[in-house]
Amino acid sequence: MNDREALSTTPSRLLRVAVSGTDPDAAISSLAGLYAGKEWYSSSSEGDYWFRYAGFGDEDVSFRRSQMSGYLRGDVAVEGEFVVQWIDKGGARVDVGRDEFRMAPGIPRLFPVERRFDMEYHDWDQRIVHMNRDLVMEVAGERWDMQRALPFDHTATPGPEAIATWRSAVGRASKVLQSAGSESLLWHEAKREVAQAFLAMYPPRVDSLPPVLLSAKNAKVRAMVEFLHQHAHEPITVGILAETVGLSVRAVQQAFQRTLDMSPMTYLQQIRLERVREALFASEPALTSVGEIARAWGFTHMGRFSGTYARQFGEYPSETLRRRR
Repeated sequence: MNDREALSTTPSRLLRVAVSGTDPDAAISSLAGLYAGKEWYSSSSEGDYWFRYAGFGDEDVSFRRSQMSGYLRGDVAVEGEFVVQWIDKGGARVDVGRDEFRMAPGIPRLFPVERRFDMEYHDWDQRIVHMNRDLVMEVAGERWDMQRALPFDHTATPGPEAIATWRSAVGRASKVLQSAGSESLLWHEAKREVAQAFLAMYPPRVDSLPPVLLSAKNAKVRAMVEFLHQHAHEPITVGILAETVGLSVRAVQQAFQRTLDMSPMTYLQQIRLERVREALFASEPALTSVGEIARAWGFTHMGRFSGTYARQFGEYPSETLRRRR
């Protein structure tokens, strides 16, 4: 027998969801809709199959718990939210086949942001916190210039101090919501504290722009540069860049050359080299390779990449990986 309570909204803006059952088809039907899943598969592993999923919160922050005795794989899409999750037991792989990482018990990890990804879980007990993107960006904007913020790095593993701060903030906020309600000043402040703790685990990467771009006459070049920073992980052409500001391809090339003394694609290459350098510093030499990181940022010719990297940073990428920050 399967029990299910649909996601509901009370007049006080409080959101609640509770689903459970003992059938894989019921699990897929109940859970895939919560995460915009399209292709999910679930089966028993060892022992009796069962699942439970419950959550409460409001449209800004919600706290959830997912449990299953069984196996589940599928695709997930996260839009308009930041989702942090951790497992207390079981096994999990997230972003399978792309920037894949394995969950470790008790270690919070960020779901990939604003894109679809594949996941695989078995016999788990999982905690999940959903945060509205607007709330997080509002809190972040009080500290950083979010007009130039780069995407949050879901591949990063938070440090012990940041994790402790996060757990404390989540625990307090959960208690406040249950005791004071979703319309209270206490809950308003508790949500912000959760967002602040999230930003301590995953601070946004913010690039400084060349001073010449601060001039009003270079506003269009600045807009294009900011676009390059924000979309450096995507396929970009000069034509795409021209469309963002309503210029011709030739005008874009001339504007970059006149203002920055380089082509737009050369500027994009420099951004990607910086991203590679960040990833090399953050990676374990035994668990990754220069080639894997370079290819993730669009560099296919390793010899040419290594020479370009050395000219920009004064050392080869393998040296950066070995000395880590």
